[in-house]
Amino acid sequence: MINFSPGLILILGALPVPFLRGVWRSAYMLALPLAGLASIFALEPGHYWQVPFLGHELTLVRVDRLANVFGIIFFAAAALSVLYALQDRDPVQQVATLVYSGGAIGAVYAGDLITLFVFWEITAISSVFLIWARRTERAYRAGMRYLIIQVGSGVLLLAGAAFHIAETGSVAFDELGLGSLGTTLIFLAFGIKCAFPLLHTWLQDAYPEATVGGTVWLSAFTTKLAVYALARGYPGTEILIWIGAVMAVFPIFYAVIENDLRRVLAYSLINQLGFMVVGIGVGTQLALNGTVAHAFAHVLYKALLFMAMGAVLMRAGTIKGSELGGLYKSMPWTAGFCIVGAASISAFPLFSGFVSKSLILAATAEQGHLVPWLLLLFASAGVFHHAGIKIPFFAFFAHDSGIRVREAPWNMLAAMAITAFLCIAIGVWPGPLYAILPYPVVFTPYTLEHVVTQTQLLLFSALAFTWLMRTGLYPPEMRSVNVDFDVTYRKGLPALVRAFVGTFGPIDQGARRALLGLFRRVVNEIYRHHGSAGALARSVGTGNMVLWVAAMLGVFLIAVLF
Repeated sequence: MINFSPGLILILGALPVPFLRGVWRSAYMLALPLAGLASIFALEPGHYWQVPFLGHELTLVRVDRLANVFGIIFFAAAALSVLYALQDRDPVQQVATLVYSGGAIGAVYAGDLITLFVFWEITAISSVFLIWARRTERAYRAGMRYLIIQVGSGVLLLAGAAFHIAETGSVAFDELGLGSLGTTLIFLAFGIKCAFPLLHTWLQDAYPEATVGGTVWLSAFTTKLAVYALARGYPGTEILIWIGAVMAVFPIFYAVIENDLRRVLAYSLINQLGFMVVGIGVGTQLALNGTVAHAFAHVLYKALLFMAMGAVLMRAGTIKGSELGGLYKSMPWTAGFCIVGAASISAFPLFSGFVSKSLILAATAEQGHLVPWLLLLFASAGVFHHAGIKIPFFAFFAHDSGIRVREAPWNMLAAMAITAFLCIAIGVWPGPLYAILPYPVVFTPYTLEHVVTQTQLLLFSALAFTWLMRTGLYPPEMRSVNVDFDVTYRKGLPALVRAFVGTFGPIDQGARRALLGLFRRVVNEIYRHHGSAGALARSVGTGNMVLWVAAMLGVFLIAVLF
């Protein structure tokens, strides 16, 4: 049995990476997450590595079923991502990927708020290098915005932890609730990382600007760490039901009109997070099991879709839907794997999304949340439109763009093949996934009602897509920039500053001129009396001085006598 944080296997293991070369570096990087995955099964439930800190006892490792599920999928995602990105030889990016995933795993096993904050910031700082590694001006700017927001999330977490510790005297990271200023700040910190509405724009701003492999890493860890944190700290918080419902619905409209296919996937990522957040808000054992299962499945099928689009970007040199099409002729394996990912995210029966999403929908319906349940059904149909159909259709089948390229490299195909196999295996045989969930699962996804309902939903969604395409009503793929809430700080704030300066600038300049004129007049007046030519600076004869002294003495004597 080990009693240290499993995340350190990747964080400390990243140190020798720059000194290794060629196949040795690749083999070493593949071995690290596999060793970490094996270490999970050597962990026994309990609290380990407890150290004193400023009068409190920190718990660096807390092992339970909830932590283990996320630990397993995070290590698996790290191994698949390393395999996918073997062709990347940038040591900075390779070190960053290991530290980033290790930080996320360390946060999952953190038993107190201080340890959580440390690993939380490790993920924020290390992950930005996956965006900057693309070495473009757009990537640099997007990375700076991403870093500011992620570090801001950490600042809120630290402030909330300080208030919570001062109020309760406890540093434990357990169920917190929204009962105080401290827990509210922590909630906002988690919400930023989870891409809550109006706090979400960093995701579709930054992820599409990352490297081909970097986007796969980013899709797996940051937001799912936030889902874990919310499930740990705020289960049953009812406001999360409505936040999640909005998250599931609004990205659909952006994804449908978006031309950049990696940005479409970024919007669909928010859509899928919405289902998980609703499950946390419902808070029953069935709902929390659904959230954790959906997070597990989502890491795989979303990574598979980003892998496919990354391979397209690397080979075709573009990821714009308006410039692609017909790639199934050149990249048939990639197209096939993409379809598996699309079927999984759309929750087709026999694919992973079906057996995880059904848990959340069933739990929401059981608790009588009719409107959120209807919104989730609408979101299920919507995700089939933009991720299930649009992604593979416009990338591989829409029209023949004339682009002819080689198939993706063997390592990319291998990573996609393993991920696709897992997506199908979980869908066909959900028992092993259900067995590791936090609570006992008493649920059968493959009932006639579930299968028929989901199949009908997908069928009518496909018919709607076909009708819209045939009638020309479906938004065409075109070069455009979609306006999202980030316009408020990317465009709105500069415009507000310019308006403020334009309005108050003349007043400011007038006040400055008036004060400067007054200052000059005072200086001139002082200089007139005290300057070299002033009255007080003139030379006076000795006789005159004696006369004035005698006169003043006489006046003084008269004043004294009378």
